[in-house]
Amino acid sequence: MKLLFVHQNFPGQYLHIVRRLARIGGHQLVALGINPLDHDRLIPKELQYFRYRPERGNTSNIHPWVLETETKMIRGEACAEAAYQLKVQGFAPDLICAHPGWGEALFLRTIWPDVPMLCYQEFFYNEAGFDSGFDPEFDVDRTWQDQARLMAKNAYLYLTLEQATWNISPTHFQASSFPDPWRQKISVIHDGIDLTLAKPSSSPPPLTLPDSTELCAGDQTITFVNRRLEPYRGCHTFIRAIPELQRRCPDARIVLVGNLKGVSYGAECPSGEWKDRFLAEIEGRYDPSRVHFTGSLPYSQFIPLLQLSACHVYLTYPFVMSWSLLEAMGCGCAVVGSDTAPVHEVIRDGENGLLVDFFSPAALAEAVGELIHDRDRAQAFGAAARRTVEGRYDINSCVSRQLALMDLVANGSIGA
Repeated sequence: MKLLFVHQNFPGQYLHIVRRLARIGGHQLVALGINPLDHDRLIPKELQYFRYRPERGNTSNIHPWVLETETKMIRGEACAEAAYQLKVQGFAPDLICAHPGWGEALFLRTIWPDVPMLCYQEFFYNEAGFDSGFDPEFDVDRTWQDQARLMAKNAYLYLTLEQATWNISPTHFQASSFPDPWRQKISVIHDGIDLTLAKPSSSPPPLTLPDSTELCAGDQTITFVNRRLEPYRGCHTFIRAIPELQRRCPDARIVLVGNLKGVSYGAECPSGEWKDRFLAEIEGRYDPSRVHFTGSLPYSQFIPLLQLSACHVYLTYPFVMSWSLLEAMGCGCAVVGSDTAPVHEVIRDGENGLLVDFFSPAALAEAVGELIHDRDRAQAFGAAARRTVEGRYDINSCVSRQLALMDLVANGSIGA
């Protein structure tokens, strides 16, 4: 087949797909993206990559509710122009695989109206039942204007859903965020976890943190990992739990991984950074010498950290589930997770981990303390967690299912 992959930061979710297709051979692989190609990602040499560049920025003083929509229109225009140039050169794909999250997929069907398009759908914003309005501490006094802004945020998604032949979403929870009838045109297949990398180690070597602290096998290491430390991922609950965690586990090393500046989701801290705001709340009630903020870690250090973890904590709003949770499970970590819908999909309380109230630092500290001191139970949870990802999220199985779906969409078996 002739395949076109579109992702603003290619390869994104398509890395393992294009690697598998290149190994199989017989396919023409073409990709569009806005950023330079990161050759450290081991992109197959068989793939042809083309960049597109927006020719303008946002309109000055544009209405704030349509600012994001305009940004996506600008990107969609640039991507469509690059696609048109490919068409002029004679390229006609059999299937377009696109991540529409930044607007790139908006106008591709104007270039190739008869080519099926499979879109990677991450999340549809809802006024109730998901992330919006979930946390009363930071989402109070919602107005009709807030609801209107949320509706406008989905505008580009409606356009993309109308044009998509079929869609794919990584989890059932994320798929459930989309309204009917489009929910009926979403296949749930996860991107997959490389379990040859994310795996337990019977004798993990020591790991030196950026602050020169050395972690060793057998240490009471408690890990908390996110792209950025922010309320969407429960940093407030975790940091507020630190004093009680240290009372229950005075020898523990508490390691928080993630960018300390800005946010990936939700609102920025009104003053300063979220980490500093919540640390100020517990000042004088905890031992900072045993709390370690690493910032972002390279994968070569991230996996060894998980292999040393005695207990891994994962908290999230009802939102997109992080890959890091599945990677921690793959490494055989004993997980304490938030009792929220995305986590329910992989953690069964008392079987392969523990679930606690997202908003309760006390419950979190109690659960972590239990697993730190009951190593037999922690190890049993870790082994069960590993079996869960082996059965449902192994990358080889997930990629095979994705390729099968691509074949069905390309040949018109579904979505036509």
